[in-house]
Amino acid sequence: MRRQLRSRRAPNFPHGYRYRLDDQDEVNQNYLADEEEEAEEDVRVMGVPNFEEEVNEEEQKEEEEGQGQPTGNTWWQKLQLMNEYLWDPEQRMSLARTGQSWSLILVIYFFFYASLAAVITVGMYTLLLAISPYMPTFTERVKPPGVMIRPFAHSLNFNFNVSEPDTWQHYVISLNGFLQGYNDSLQEEMNIDCPPGQYFIQDGDEDEDKKACQFKRSFLKNCSGLEDPTFGYSTGQPCILLKMNRIVGFRPELGDPVKVSCKVQRGDENDIRSINYYPESASFDLRYYPYYGKLTHVNYTSPLVAMHFTDVVKNQAVPVQCQLKGKSIINDVINDSFVGRVIFTLNIET
Repeated sequence: MRRQLRSRRAPNFPHGYRYRLDDQDEVNQNYLADEEEEAEEDVRVMGVPNFEEEVNEEEQKEEEEGQGQPTGNTWWQKLQLMNEYLWDPEQRMSLARTGQSWSLILVIYFFFYASLAAVITVGMYTLLLAISPYMPTFTERVKPPGVMIRPFAHSLNFNFNVSEPDTWQHYVISLNGFLQGYNDSLQEEMNIDCPPGQYFIQDGDEDEDKKACQFKRSFLKNCSGLEDPTFGYSTGQPCILLKMNRIVGFRPELGDPVKVSCKVQRGDENDIRSINYYPESASFDLRYYPYYGKLTHVNYTSPLVAMHFTDVVKNQAVPVQCQLKGKSIINDVINDSFVGRVIFTLNIET
């Protein structure tokens, strides 16, 4: 607020009042000083704008400019900050780094990963030089041979009805497909006839191709599918083939061939009254050992033993266990039912 200006008139003195000239000069000087002070105050008050009015005008202007855009610390401002972080056109920076900084980082990581890849490559190459692709280097923990059976049966349960071909036809198809590689003509063409009862040891370099002994389909006789195309399933006398898994360099110890023996796993032993084996020895002949691996023993054909269940009790499930018998053969591992043995169920309905 502007103060009221003082009166510019000279002060009135009472009539007849006597005063000295010096006192009058002092009064005049005080009067002039008051005039100058009031003039300066008027200039200051008139020249300086009202601060409160300016603040109000600026706030009103910001509100008008901010209409149509989110105000405060909103997602729009965050998005702008993110865009500036990704690419700042003024400083030409991306992710708070210049192009030179990014180039240096890429060069460092390139040489780091290139060195790492070189170390791994050299290590793998050195390892491959020390390991033979034809024979395993470490065989201390190789398990005794496991076994598998054909035809394929879900959960190893052979369930079928003799009078309903649809229930056993898939077993016949599975056996025929499996035995295609054992056809006599193919075996005579690819493999050689070896003398039985002895190992077929082949000397020479480990990378040389090895010969394989013949195992003809006709060796299985009544379970070959040649005499009876249904493999006995049409008469309730099914054939099941057993094969021992391949192990490179494996030889039955003491020169005794590994044999196969089947019986009722649990229950009445008379549930299986007759089993015929093919070959009749129910064994894997020594001439099929040792096995030299798939790289050199290309035409090798695994020997088979066929079990022909000619007299089995009908219309009930019969659990069967077939075991390998031989020196160093393990067939009683509890937690692995395929090491040296196999268990399946026969349920033949009439």
